[in-house]
Amino acid sequence: MRVIGIDLSGPSNHKDTVLSLFEKQDRELKFLKLMSDVSDIDILEEIQVQSKIDEVIIGIDAPLSYEDGGGDRQGDKLLRQFIISFGMKSGSIMPPTFNRMVYLTLRGIKLTREIENMKTSNPISIVEVHPGAVIGSRLLLEDIQYVLNYKQDLSARTFLLNWLEEQQIKELPAFIEKESHTIDACAAALGAWHWKDPLYKPKWLLPANPPLHPYDYCC
Repeated sequence: MRVIGIDLSGPSNHKDTVLSLFEKQDRELKFLKLMSDVSDIDILEEIQVQSKIDEVIIGIDAPLSYEDGGGDRQGDKLLRQFIISFGMKSGSIMPPTFNRMVYLTLRGIKLTREIENMKTSNPISIVEVHPGAVIGSRLLLEDIQYVLNYKQDLSARTFLLNWLEEQQIKELPAFIEKESHTIDACAAALGAWHWKDPLYKPKWLLPANPPLHPYDYCC
């Protein structure tokens, strides 16, 4: 199994879009590569290459649908309640049609539909993930400050790099701690792995509800 975590940014912001790639080996993920400053074409080409090797599981940090009429989806409301219950801030989850989110939502929807239309050698599965919630829901309560501060604080990212190793994400290079986007891409892969692997399970899951919400949403 190949596991890909994508921290997606808006269509004009390739610079902050990061793709992490792992290989599942027994009960751990082995780091293979990390790509920064990636376009949609870069993402599609990497998925195509990996699908020739094995099944591909993709966790994407971006809204992959929106609510008809605008505002929160059911999953946004429920996940917001979930993260507040263990000390995270509600503001990290915004409605997909909110001004700051709408272009990211557009890219997420467009990209997933392009992935679905690809002819691939092995199966591909897609899940929407929230990396901050993936981390926060697995941290000890006394360590919750690290997920609150890692966007701005290098020392928090250093802690989370070591923590990811403890979650059986193996052989991560030290440069992963340099930016929050790289931490998020790895956390997205962790969430997707636990979603797909029958030995694990997500900490929170809202199943897909087609046709308007065609992908599971998890952390």
